Amino acid sequence: MYIQRMRTFPPRRVSNLDFSWSGIFLTALWTAVSLAGVAVPAQDQGPPPRPKSHHAPLMLPLGQFYETPDPLPAGKPGELIRAEQAYEYHLSYEASTFRILYHSLSAQGKDVAVSGVVLVPDGAPPAGGWPVIAWAHDFTGSARQCAPSLLKNLNEGPLLSMYASLGYAVVASDYAGLGTNFPHAAFDTRSNAMDLIFAIPAARAALRQLGQKWVVAGYSQGASVAVGVAEAVGEIGDPDYLGAVSIAGVAEPKEMFERFANRPEHSMLVFLAQGVKTVYPAFRIEEILAEKVIPLYQYLSHDCEAGSGPQVSPNEMLKPGWEKNLDIRNFWERNRLGGRPAHSPLLVISGEAETAVPAALTARAVDQLCQQKDRVLFVKYPGLDSSGVLGNSMSEQLSWIKARFSGLPAPSNCP
Repeated sequence: MYIQRMRTFPPRRVSNLDFSWSGIFLTALWTAVSLAGVAVPAQDQGPPPRPKSHHAPLMLPLGQFYETPDPLPAGKPGELIRAEQAYEYHLSYEASTFRILYHSLSAQGKDVAVSGVVLVPDGAPPAGGWPVIAWAHDFTGSARQCAPSLLKNLNEGPLLSMYASLGYAVVASDYAGLGTNFPHAAFDTRSNAMDLIFAIPAARAALRQLGQKWVVAGYSQGASVAVGVAEAVGEIGDPDYLGAVSIAGVAEPKEMFERFANRPEHSMLVFLAQGVKTVYPAFRIEEILAEKVIPLYQYLSHDCEAGSGPQVSPNEMLKPGWEKNLDIRNFWERNRLGGRPAHSPLLVISGEAETAVPAALTARAVDQLCQQKDRVLFVKYPGLDSSGVLGNSMSEQLSWIKARFSGLPAPSNCP
């Protein structure tokens, strides 16, 4: 029930906080662009070159832009609070970059402020404005300073700026609590997806050259968020939403985290506890985390990587029966994929050599999407892990995205 693609160059692992793509990787991306038949706009338009420092730190400091008053002045979800042009980012292709701050809803339905970034192609927009790709980022941490918009390379900046160079505006939400001073609901697909949906009208309010039509694309954790966007749009309705691309990360959260318990990714369970606590404030982390893990839990409230904090082995992490906790089970159900019909088609991409979220887990999640009659094209790449798939699937992604904006019928390989 799936399509298998051949890989075109060796896979390369990429760190979340050091996303420097090699020349061969960029060359391969341009090759994929040519294969996809996407026209690359001329680069002789746009503003003067932006000042860049090659010795500045990778992370930007939390500045006044991200601060919000307490209580937050009322505003509707998607309403823009403020925006500013940003020149500090180090990107592979020229694009005008803006920060946005806007209203969204927490997991409890309360008003929260969310930050994000918008990349706009240089030059005059086409009639109707630039088509929009909403970007769902992969996991970067749960502390305020872990926001992708505080990374000078925007975490996946080379990819995002390449989208912009091809004539797409990119709207990338940080998700609530990354950047702004609100709790972050780590791994809560539902609220992260709503943050991304509400970023679209906020970005249009800030930048009138953005068009109405949009798709969503997501990588790693963002792959599930992209599916969450498709399902949430189906509930709230948006005729301008055209579809979702999910790259290397679609899986049922229950299966994924139970698998992490005995693997090198076991520290992700601490971030999971933070997310559950944000969604269900009465949840007590001591009900699932062993006493020895509490210092690491506290450490991760102000740092982005578990490897820098107190070290705990997998067998010391969790209390027996942790997966039976009522709040944990409610969290699984809340974020279950395929629980609601997706609005518009889906492209799901997976690598057969992926270890964190194996292709077998993705295949089971796709089966659930197909069973509820979602229109899904599922593509697997043999011999590639998640970072390899991200580059090797560029032709697939761009062809599919271009077809959605062109109004062509979406393919599906569901049974």
